[in-house]
Amino acid sequence: MPVIEPSFLSSLISAASDIALVVAKDGTILSVLVNDTETSFGNLSHWEGRKIAEFLTVESRPKFQAVLDQFKDGSVSAKSVELNHTDNAVWEFPVRYSFHAFGDNEALIMLGRDLRPVAETQQQLVQAQMSLEQGYEARREFDARYRLLLRSVRDAIAFVSVNEGKIKDLNEPAASLLGSTREDLVGSAFSQEFRDRRREEFIESLVNTAISENAGGFEVTARRNKNRIVITPNVFRAAGERVLICRMDGESTAATHSDELTINLDVLFRKGADAMVFTSITGAILTCNDSFLDLVDAAHLVDVKGRSLADFLGRGQIDMSVLIENARRAGQMRLYSTKLLNEFGSKTAVEMSVTYLNNRADPELGFVIRDASRVDAIRKSPMQTAEESNRNVMELVGSATLKEIVSETTDVVEKMCIETAVNLTRNNRVAAAEMLGLSRQSLYVKLRKYGLLSRDSDEDEE
Repeated sequence: MPVIEPSFLSSLISAASDIALVVAKDGTILSVLVNDTETSFGNLSHWEGRKIAEFLTVESRPKFQAVLDQFKDGSVSAKSVELNHTDNAVWEFPVRYSFHAFGDNEALIMLGRDLRPVAETQQQLVQAQMSLEQGYEARREFDARYRLLLRSVRDAIAFVSVNEGKIKDLNEPAASLLGSTREDLVGSAFSQEFRDRRREEFIESLVNTAISENAGGFEVTARRNKNRIVITPNVFRAAGERVLICRMDGESTAATHSDELTINLDVLFRKGADAMVFTSITGAILTCNDSFLDLVDAAHLVDVKGRSLADFLGRGQIDMSVLIENARRAGQMRLYSTKLLNEFGSKTAVEMSVTYLNNRADPELGFVIRDASRVDAIRKSPMQTAEESNRNVMELVGSATLKEIVSETTDVVEKMCIETAVNLTRNNRVAAAEMLGLSRQSLYVKLRKYGLLSRDSDEDEE
């Protein structure tokens, strides 16, 4: 290799690096060479003859001192070192240096590469990453709000892709209205959930309804449960795709939209004068209002929840069986008189009505109980028969003695009570006798007396 002339050496060094420094063992800068194409460094001739530590940042000085100490010991670091330069605190720039000894190891030449372009690129990458993270965070927040809104809204809502005609998302009320679950419906064709609907025509009809000036409901029939549903569509564009947001109303969801009625019923339940109790189909108490707790002298709902309502009825399970049986058979029982027991054994005369609530997977019973202990007079019974014994008492005055009239009306009342007890218990004579406070034999005698025994009953007794 031919010897390089000294006049070309500086040009080669400056061309091979962005900046080159020749440093003595004591850290004095002997020479500064800057690449001719690098104008951002400016004029660094004032560095020559001064300590390099003056032009290094605080954190870079220990790193250079470690290299310089190693050089004094007779070895040169083979690793590149990044140093940050500063000049009178006006500006600073990072440089990666490689170190080479020359001149019988009396001086150290530092060949450096400007890291500012790399630093700027890294900074841009960091900013881009931060922007992406902020975008992801905003997206996650938006998705959380969207999911919460879709889950908590009472309206049945479905999102349908116009291009594919498939359900993109829907909430639980919409899935229930269509007779399926959300997991089964997401991704399926929206048109196949309705009777006699073809996909292209159905989606086109929904879009036309959505963009119509006189936008109204679109009536369809659900395929799974035959529910009649009115769809109110709106169309919007998201991510370059048109999407239909369909609000669905059906007969089964009509009560859901009666917000005012729901609020009024809730206030009536909490503040009503009459006791209200909801039980399972077997009579186990699920919830009740404060009026019921007052009647049974209970301090809190937890004292009665889970117990059978029969525990608080005067005739216990007999009353409960009569109420449940009549409610399940007829849907409701308007008036039933009995006594209510409190926690201390005291009895209160009450009138009860019960309704069979079968509009759910697990039917329940709703009871309304009224304190009848202060009723001043017995209500006139609305029951009437065509028997001669049911003549108006007033018509007997003048045509019979008082003793005969009392005897006649007593028989009428007795017969009516026995008929009512037999009907309530569905001809269960043991329960009817218990309800009337009679023995079974006495009840049988009175049934025969008033001709209330059927032929089948007579045969059974014989």
